[in-house]
Amino acid sequence: MGVKERRTKILLSLFMIAGVEFSNVSIDDKVQQAFDLTLNQKTRGTLSGLIKEGLISKGDKENHYQLTEKGFFSLCLEFPFFRFLKDQWDGKWRVISYEIPEKKREMRDRLRREMQGWGLGPWHRSFWLTPHPIITTLKSLTSQKEEEKYIQAFEADHVFGDREVLIEKVWGKTNLDKQYRELFKKWHDILSSNEEKLAKFKKVISHYVDILRQDPGLPKELIGENWIGFEGYNIFKEIRSILLS
Repeated sequence: MGVKERRTKILLSLFMIAGVEFSNVSIDDKVQQAFDLTLNQKTRGTLSGLIKEGLISKGDKENHYQLTEKGFFSLCLEFPFFRFLKDQWDGKWRVISYEIPEKKREMRDRLRREMQGWGLGPWHRSFWLTPHPIITTLKSLTSQKEEEKYIQAFEADHVFGDREVLIEKVWGKTNLDKQYRELFKKWHDILSSNEEKLAKFKKVISHYVDILRQDPGLPKELIGENWIGFEGYNIFKEIRSILLS
């Protein structure tokens, strides 16, 4: 599925089944197979840990769980596309600059891995741009660590310039649009096959997760209400209702 960490699989499964309503989800055989989960001792330990952290809550029935708002925003740090399906953009841009010396490449690479799900796009050399409210997370991540001295972060308003040009330059909107169209073709082929519903759903999720990793999750105020990514999410919900019925 493209997601290895058990914590992330659980949070992702709860959101992709329930959506922004955060309703209770039964982690039954279908969900386990679709998201490569097994309710073994390790998974149950992870579930208990997520409950203690307040990222999920336990439902009234056996093996029923619910994503919390805290868990949702934690998931958004890995899959930024989800954030503005629920949250409102505050109109602020976050600009992050870091110049970590080549001799500290390991530190630089580690920081990049930590930030790769924050919707950041390369603006200019050593400058990264995102509409997501990640400054608090950045502070928490780097506080009292050596990399803190190499980082500058700003919040700003956009006062002049063509946003369309900026979005294309920073996030490659045209290429992402192409990837979504290719995804729709893959989904069509999957749905047209003779496989069982659950096998189809597992493949649909796998391909979708691949592109969700790439989507910076720009709000509709920047990318428009008709952005193909929003269309893709609506199509996914229709497929989900058909294949899980």
